[in-house]
Amino acid sequence: MLDPKGRNRSPGRLTSCYVTSISLDSAALASIDVDAIVVGVAPAEAGPVPAAGAEDLDRALDGRLTEALGALGATGKAGEITKLPALGAVTAKVIVAAGLGETPSAENVRRAAGAAVRSLAGTARVAVALPGLSAGGSAEDVEAVALGALLGAYSFDSYRTGDQHKSPVEEILLVSSAAPGGAEAAVERARTLAASVTLVRDLVNTPPSHLSPEDLAGEAERVAGETGLSIEVLDEKGLVEGGYGGIAGVGQGSVNPPRLVRLSYTHPEASKTLALVGKGITFDSGGLSLKPAEAMDWMKSDMGGAAAVLGALSAIAALGPRVNVVGYLAIAENMPSGTAQRPSDVLRIYGGKTVEVLNTDAEGRLVLADALVRAGEDSPDLIVDVATLTGAQLVALGTRTTGVMANDDDVREKVVAAAERAGEPSWGMPLPAELRKGLDSAVADIANISGERWGGMLVAGIFLKEFVPDGVKWAHLDIAGPSFNKGEPYGYTPKGGTGAAARTLVQIAEDVAAGIL
Repeated sequence: MLDPKGRNRSPGRLTSCYVTSISLDSAALASIDVDAIVVGVAPAEAGPVPAAGAEDLDRALDGRLTEALGALGATGKAGEITKLPALGAVTAKVIVAAGLGETPSAENVRRAAGAAVRSLAGTARVAVALPGLSAGGSAEDVEAVALGALLGAYSFDSYRTGDQHKSPVEEILLVSSAAPGGAEAAVERARTLAASVTLVRDLVNTPPSHLSPEDLAGEAERVAGETGLSIEVLDEKGLVEGGYGGIAGVGQGSVNPPRLVRLSYTHPEASKTLALVGKGITFDSGGLSLKPAEAMDWMKSDMGGAAAVLGALSAIAALGPRVNVVGYLAIAENMPSGTAQRPSDVLRIYGGKTVEVLNTDAEGRLVLADALVRAGEDSPDLIVDVATLTGAQLVALGTRTTGVMANDDDVREKVVAAAERAGEPSWGMPLPAELRKGLDSAVADIANISGERWGGMLVAGIFLKEFVPDGVKWAHLDIAGPSFNKGEPYGYTPKGGTGAAARTLVQIAEDVAAGIL
């Protein structure tokens, strides 16, 4: 296989090695040796008001920062970025005011930091002085600023040639005259989470020409080797021999054969086990139930769930929560061919249950079914699957909000709460019992789609629930929209792969370790 420049691509790492550096610094904003300074600004009746952290800068500007921002039309609303020249008042050449909104929540601060750093692409050194970094702040505040800044410093450049594209900020200094306790640990945690999300983004952005099921499994092997995770990989022969009819059936139409990856993290003091299951369709054409062209061009992202599980496990291995975690990546490429599965075929899922395939474009639930049954053999206390599963998720919740379903109401609400704390919007959805009848099959135990049109996201969740072992708590995250941003960048979220669900899965693992879940 060739790289974008026509050279043979070497095996191993597919993702970027580039990571922006970040550290705490106690220097005064007026004299710190950087190219740009980022401060926060909030709305007020009389005009934008500089937020905590900007005092030193305002003094250097003779108290005229508010006046300057007002003259430039700044309002302080969330997501707003205003740039002004320093004109020699400070060492930095540019001042960036990031809007925090009326309520400077942790997520608003993360997004402000990300938007500001993203706007400074092509800049070498940036000082960030947002609220929470100094006296009165907390370690959580420091993490929010650091994580937002790092997530904003992202660019997927693996296939670009030339130097027309601006590279991300090289170095970020978090300026604090009196950093709160635990600040260094908070910055290190932010580095770990950002690296996890970057891994997911890179994998989702990688074109399918360079990310076959074998490639993705190889990337999992690389991550496992670097982090100390245990790993097992089943190839196409092992899948057939093992009875994994869902993964094998979906993958049989492609020249790139499927894989099932099992990763595991263990803690010597753990008393609970969490199983994570990710959908890993490296390209989804729809199979013989072919997608229209306009719905296919972003289907390289259909492995976002598996990428999120891999990214989360890389972070979990670094953070060390007291919980055992196993992760399954159910990987296949869904293509039409003379060997592809056909509508009306019947597959035997791992464990024996049969599925009538009425639509080959409802393939994600088939690979997940195998992995869910297999995950049950690890005797987990909780199974969480994550998948870019349904277009109905976008219809119901839009492009930024994950749909969360579960076989237990308390689990569903706690998973939603974990996602919100991680900074990833989500919404709990029901699994109405009456929708199960639509999945009845005339020839098999269950059909892979419903005979009814409505409630597609919920029907998919009901299908998956059929493969969760009795007595095991389970939650399902549908990230079809949040996984891939087809619009313009916003906050710390770039165009393309977003890294959705990785931080949520890490938070869930920590909540299981703490006895919250």
